[in-house]
Formats: sequence, C-alpha cells, structure tokens
Amino acid sequence: MNDLYKTLLSKIGEDPAREGLLDTPDRAAKAMNFLTQGYQQNLEEVVNNAVFTVEDNHMIIVKDIELYSLCEHHMLPFFGKCHIGYIPEGKVLGVSKLARIVDLFARRLQIQERLTTQVAMSIMDTVAPEGVGVVIEAQHLCMMMRGVEKQNSCMITSAMLGSFRNEPSTRNEFLQLIRG
Repeated sequence: MNDLYKTLLSKIGEDPAREGLLDTPDRAAKAMNFLTQGYQQNLEEVVNNAVFTVEDNHMIIVKDIELYSLCEHHMLPFFGKCHIGYIPEGKVLGVSKLARIVDLFARRLQIQERLTTQVAMSIMDTVAPEGVGVVIEAQHLCMMMRGVEKQNSCMITSAMLGSFRNEPSTRNEFLQLIRG
C-alpha cells in the first residue's frame, strides 16, 4: 500500500521525496488499514460470547454511538451517530458490543443505508429479540467537500425489524426516546 500512496502523491503533482511527505505513504497506509479494519473482523469475534440471559423484555436503547466510515463511492469519510434499540426475548448483548457491532461494519467501505441494515440484522441474528430499531444520522464529506458542497446536510437512515416494524407504538416509543 505504501507504493500505491507514493504513486498517488506523484499523480496529483506532489514530490513523495519532499521532506514533509517522506513518511506520508507509511502513515496513510496505516490509517487506511485502521479505517478498514472491519474487513479483518467478524460478528462472532466482536460479540465474544457476551450474550446474557434475562427474564424481562423491556426496551433497551443505546443512543449517540459515534461512528466513522468511508463512503464506497469516493472513499471520503462520513461520520455521525447511531441509535440502537431492541426488545429482548431472553437474551441481551453486553452493552459495549452494540458499539463494537457498529464499528465492525462502519470500518469498511460503506453506504449508510447498508450500514444501518447490517447493524440491525446482526443484533437480530445474535440475540433473536422481539424487535430491533437502528437509526443512523451522518454527515458525508463527499457532499460537503465536493459535488454539491452542502455543509449542513445530514442523512438519516433507519432499519426497523420485528416489533419495531410491525407495531407502530413500539416504533414510536423508540423514536421518541432517541430524540429525547
């Protein structure tokens, strides 16, 4: 990857041998590896058996989970927050695992729509809850720095599964609680 970054620097008109750029290919390669580390992980490793038995089935919500990703169209960052809610049916995830699941899929080349669905489906597949709701609010640098250059735009996506999709009152409770 270092050689590719050196070539890239040359192609944009820079001198990779310039003092300020000598270590840039190495740093850029390390950054790209970090930003795409989700390709090196899988759901089972991330969850790491942190599934616990519970008797109640009250809605669980974790909101404002920060996320950083790269859009697959321009490889520019998008960033924002993810809100997750689910109603357990006997099993819950360790709370930090929800954030780790977000990172698992965010740390890949992505589109926000797919990311939202992947997070919801992973929770559904892991603990088989009554329902899951995931909402992501993000700003996309591909819209802010280039193209239409809209600085205040925010994309909101949602994935509602099970009771969050089929029961308007459940969906509305979740949406109200993440706004509050």
